[in-house]
Amino acid sequence: MKTIKKSAIVALLTVLMVGCSDFGNMNVDPNNPSQAKTELLLTDAQKTIGTYVSRVHGTLYVQYIAETQYTDASRYGDISFDWSFWYTGALNDLQTIIDLNTNEDTKDDVLSGGSNANQIAVATILKTYLFHGVTDRWGMIPYTEALDGRENLRPAYDAMPDIYQSMINNLKNAVDMMGGDPVTGDILFDGDMGKWARFANSLRARIALRMADENASLAQTEFTDAVSDGLITENVMFPFQAEAANENPWFSRFRTRTDYALAKPMADTMKTLNDLRVLRFGDPAPNFDDGDGVVEMNEIQGMPYGIENAGDITNAEISFPGQAIRAQDAPISVITLAEMHLAQAEAIERGWMAGSAQTQYELGIEESWRQWGVYDATAYGNYIADPAVDYTTGTWQERIGLQKWIANFPQGYEAWAEWRRLGYPQLTPAPDALNTSGQIPVRQGYPTSESQLNSENYEAAVSSQGADGLDTNIWWDN
Repeated sequence: MKTIKKSAIVALLTVLMVGCSDFGNMNVDPNNPSQAKTELLLTDAQKTIGTYVSRVHGTLYVQYIAETQYTDASRYGDISFDWSFWYTGALNDLQTIIDLNTNEDTKDDVLSGGSNANQIAVATILKTYLFHGVTDRWGMIPYTEALDGRENLRPAYDAMPDIYQSMINNLKNAVDMMGGDPVTGDILFDGDMGKWARFANSLRARIALRMADENASLAQTEFTDAVSDGLITENVMFPFQAEAANENPWFSRFRTRTDYALAKPMADTMKTLNDLRVLRFGDPAPNFDDGDGVVEMNEIQGMPYGIENAGDITNAEISFPGQAIRAQDAPISVITLAEMHLAQAEAIERGWMAGSAQTQYELGIEESWRQWGVYDATAYGNYIADPAVDYTTGTWQERIGLQKWIANFPQGYEAWAEWRRLGYPQLTPAPDALNTSGQIPVRQGYPTSESQLNSENYEAAVSSQGADGLDTNIWWDN
């Protein structure tokens, strides 16, 4: 018996010793790779663009949308806004793509996502797009040290001029480095690197124009260089799908509720100008719908903006956002031809480039009408001849500001940035505003966690900017 037991033990030990070389695979799930696939990270990060262009607060600030029941947000009752979604989500994914394609130990393992150079370039462009949105909302933000992970849990805040210079440099470097196999997992341009280059150039033009009043020399150089390198040749739209996992967020908001309507300031302005785009921006108000299936101007009824007792107005009296905005698979613009033409009109007025500002201005309006599927030569001709639309050099800020406001719908945060920069159209603040000043916010407050978890850097940023509130102007908003 003892001999049998010893033999069994020896046999077991032998099996264990022989099998030691296989132990490393015992905890590896073949269906879940231990190293992130960069193409999946890219897709996940790109979905954040769809989230950004369909955010609500920006649409409230610029009075595209009015709340129908709970109106604290449109009355500026929200002070602090969380940014962890951006830093721990898409920005972290994009930095991971860059790190994996840069590290000598991993760069050869991630080529299924495209060439190393193209993956780094696309991730850099998307990082810049998202960081631009973040800094224009909060001002000074963690930037240089923001994505160090556990190595730096208390990142310093960078000044906006430095962030803007870095974003411009990064966009140029990204385009210059492109080469090799196209990226995969790309839901925006399907791996077309030429379109990525034009997107980067157009984003650079947007960023340059934003700082026109603070660093005119750099702004002019970078804007004209971006135009020379080639801007977008078609609208860049975020492609939502008719499925729950990738649906338009406005569709999700209306799945069981009706909290948002077309705001009266937007609706009335466009109806006065006989702007056909409003027929796509809103659905007929039930009490005004004649039932013939054709949307007409008198059927569009805006919701009064920023009032306390919004619930007193029935749903039958107001227009909700149109199906072109809130259908499950309705796309939302990221950068448009209209924006680029209007930007060039402004650049010509500033003396940055040659050309006709009026021509670019009118092309911007035409492209926006075409984008919304309402272009009619006669109606368009009457529209641009209207005294409130007809282009005059002496009022270029007013004219371009109004048309950018309309053309950016429903992309609220981009519209809010341009409204702050140009000052037009002149919007009346919410009549029942909850903030101390009673004015439309020009900034959003830092997350409350920053004053507790990153207090030293938070306090330095607040001191530099002057305050941490809704009325604190950011660098380019003078």
